[in-house]
Amino acid sequence: MNTQKILVTAWALVVSIAAVSAQDYSPYSFKADKLLEATSVKNQQQTGTCWAFSCASYLESEVRRLNNMEVDLSEMFVVRHVYRQKCENYVRRQGTAQFSEGGLAHDLIQAVRRYGIVPDDVYPGRKDPSKPFNHSNIERTLRDKCKELVELGKKGELPTGWITAIDQILDEEFGKLPGKFSIDGRPYTAQLYRDYLGIRPDDYVTITSFTHHPFYEPFVLEVPDNFSNGLVHNLPLDEMMRCLTYALQQGHSVEWDADVSNEGFSAKNGLAIVPAKKWADKNEAQREGAFRFVEPQVKATQAYRQELFDKQVTMDDHLMHITGLETETNSGEKYYRVKNSWGEVSDLKGYLRVSDTYMRLNTISFMVNKNALPKDVATRLNLLDDPQASKVDDGKTPVKIKTVRPTATPSFKKASE
Repeated sequence: MNTQKILVTAWALVVSIAAVSAQDYSPYSFKADKLLEATSVKNQQQTGTCWAFSCASYLESEVRRLNNMEVDLSEMFVVRHVYRQKCENYVRRQGTAQFSEGGLAHDLIQAVRRYGIVPDDVYPGRKDPSKPFNHSNIERTLRDKCKELVELGKKGELPTGWITAIDQILDEEFGKLPGKFSIDGRPYTAQLYRDYLGIRPDDYVTITSFTHHPFYEPFVLEVPDNFSNGLVHNLPLDEMMRCLTYALQQGHSVEWDADVSNEGFSAKNGLAIVPAKKWADKNEAQREGAFRFVEPQVKATQAYRQELFDKQVTMDDHLMHITGLETETNSGEKYYRVKNSWGEVSDLKGYLRVSDTYMRLNTISFMVNKNALPKDVATRLNLLDDPQASKVDDGKTPVKIKTVRPTATPSFKKASE
């Protein structure tokens, strides 16, 4: 091939790539609509405890919102309690229950309701804080011990105090649970500290949208990590999304359970989308521009969402913390700012921007303070004190939600006073 032909061919390729980019793509550009403060990004490291990290982050934001207090909660305090619950559940169900590191947000909330919560420095949950979290060994050890206990039970030989063996394994891995501890010279228990922070576990509800159960009724979510059979409230897709957006607009962050295994999710690029064109069908220029240039996304419908869930394309992969709203200025599409627990990856330092399309199709469920729900939705879900307050929320009228008050109230002031 002569030099002139090479130059012509090269120029044609450049023009072709430029034409594709100009026709199909514009660089992503975002405008912040509502960004809520959150605590620093953490790293769950070599564990499957995203449910604890995301929900602890969510509660830290709740404490900031409720009492303007900065706290760092111990994820491992809750993880240790939930591992114990999983062991008891596994043995009592004769080895037929799910046993893994995974869980859902309501597992942390239920543990906080029952056991309370402590600061991270009171219970770091590892003997050597300089080493990364890694629960592969403890998961295997617990499972093996539980299988052994199940076999003893089948023979009628299960010891009366069998749960003590589980506690010994957990103490060896996580350390003994704290009884009383002090902050600024004031004594606390885990339950008193929970109440001091203003955390009311019964204020939190989980929302989803699936057609295999009636809308506006609660059901047990059928995902493997729902070992505790937690209930979720079922809404039509548009209603679910309205609740999510409304909560953020009112200054409430949201805990999010989602699928992150599909090709449109990229933590390193800080972006989650649902491209209309699959990776295998993209040309070289389109692949080069992935996650840098705006591209068409699929149409997110209720039927398609259900289809993806039933086909196990959308699965219960990962839990994160939604902390804001943004708009992509080229497409006009709404995006959600999400805090992850994989360390400060990407230019967003551990955060992602998640498109409305991705949120609609890949959300398994989300947890929110029921005070943040639109009034008409809260009424229909039977969460309002006033059953007559069924008018569609105008965003201005205060909503009075049923609230369960703590049974114990600390007799001391805030540590900051």
